[in-house]
Amino acid sequence: MTDDCNALGDALRGWRDRLSPGDVGLPEGGDRRAVGLRREELAALAGLSVDYVIRLEQGRARTPSAQVAGSLARALQLSRDERDFLYRLAGLQPPADRLIDTLLPAGVQRIIARLGEVPLAVFSADWTLLKWTPLWSALLGDPSGVPGTNLNLVRARFSDDDRKRLALWPMESDNGVDALKRALVGDLRLACITYPNDTGLQSLIAELQETSPEFAEMWASGAAGMHGTDRKTVLHPVVGPITMDCDVLQVPGVDLRIVVYTVAGGTPDAEKLDFLRVAGPRAAEVAA
Repeated sequence: MTDDCNALGDALRGWRDRLSPGDVGLPEGGDRRAVGLRREELAALAGLSVDYVIRLEQGRARTPSAQVAGSLARALQLSRDERDFLYRLAGLQPPADRLIDTLLPAGVQRIIARLGEVPLAVFSADWTLLKWTPLWSALLGDPSGVPGTNLNLVRARFSDDDRKRLALWPMESDNGVDALKRALVGDLRLACITYPNDTGLQSLIAELQETSPEFAEMWASGAAGMHGTDRKTVLHPVVGPITMDCDVLQVPGVDLRIVVYTVAGGTPDAEKLDFLRVAGPRAAEVAA
């Protein structure tokens, strides 16, 4: 019988049990006594401690923050209705309409899981980093330790503060840094029209206008740009320079940006990516 006093924990366990490791990009098989994902796997995907996930499922923690609820919803690949139900179980108001959505549909998450062999990341409409593949971390540095408020590409591009960098290693673009900056400013301008009630977006723009004269000038001038195919070179501290094609993809029906780096097979750059793919997190350890 379901314990109505622990509805949140019951729901979390049910959602965890219905996911397979392959759904989230983890190896299948092995000695798995539990159905679905293990608690430690969910914790890692959501960026939470295993102890906190256990306390949530056992009903010893009942009031996760909106940020935690959003992370759980993405990790569990919830639909929009399920996401809203999770918020209500946690005593929170679901995200309102006309606000920037950070929900990743299950189909998008399956795409990410199956493209784990390439450096790939997903950003929201205001260019906040939501999810990334292990090779993205090995290539650019692991963003999992970056505070949530600093996981914004626009803030990173218009700041000289090293604590706000999303790419830990230097990166050069064939199109020049101004092309990307103008495209990002144009994206924020469109987001303002699409999400006029999003206070987080308004705060980000106000902050950048105050802290970055370059952003303020571009914003006032009406600067805009389009994201086109670019070639970027990452100056990696372990394998040296890696030059890659960079494409920005959009998914119909959801306001998300998928950034993908690829290289031609059989090239020195492909060999460098293969090394990082095998080294994984150890690449960052070597660099440190």
